Amino acid sequence: MSFEAKTAFVTGAGGGMGLAISRELVRRGTHVLMVDIKAQPSEVADWQGSFHYVQGDVTSEDTVAHSMRDAFEKRGRLDYLANAAGVLWLGRDKSAVEIDLNVWDQILAINLKSMVHTARHAVPLMKKTGSGAMVHISSIQCLRGDSVPQDAYQASKGAVLSLSKSLAIQFGPDRIRSNALLPGPTLTPMQQRWEGDEEAQKAIAATVPLKRVGTPQDMANACVFLLSDDASFITGTELVVDGGLMARP
Repeated sequence: MSFEAKTAFVTGAGGGMGLAISRELVRRGTHVLMVDIKAQPSEVADWQGSFHYVQGDVTSEDTVAHSMRDAFEKRGRLDYLANAAGVLWLGRDKSAVEIDLNVWDQILAINLKSMVHTARHAVPLMKKTGSGAMVHISSIQCLRGDSVPQDAYQASKGAVLSLSKSLAIQFGPDRIRSNALLPGPTLTPMQQRWEGDEEAQKAIAATVPLKRVGTPQDMANACVFLLSDDASFITGTELVVDGGLMARP
């Protein structure tokens, strides 16, 4: 899978899946524009490769537009978009009949509207490049309900899946692909409730057929495949990466 001399735009790149995706692309020779509201992680300083980190809010269309346009002008192309920005606000995200609607709006702005911002500015630049590939991080939670509801999160991730399919149909003729990645239980900073709690991690792992939780690298591997030319006939679909959890009855 050749990524040499390509350019990627990755949101949520300050940690978890977004950081792992960025690291893998940089390692493979891609120039990566990393965007996150958090400060640049210290480990990035040790990377060997081409990247630029922007601390900015992807719910701001101006931030997205300026960063993406700057990257395109410097590199002359935009090949990949990975939308990994997202939040899971445990405790504040509740049932639709209980949630503070300001919290609802904030979650959808981060998890969904940011994807609208990136897609609407990436597509014209990918057209100029001649092709492109996008991967949007959804969740297996969009395929099912939950006895402990996080309705804003689940609704936003369901919309990510739907919008990804629409983008695939619209821009397939322009050789621009769009796919969604649906992670299962994954040990990332978003899942702070598991951090340092080995018993909780073991309990979650016991429900997974492969008997472990996922890692950010698992998701990065899947994302890189979907972006690659090896997936050149894959668009408008979703890749479930959950250790077999959704296959269980």
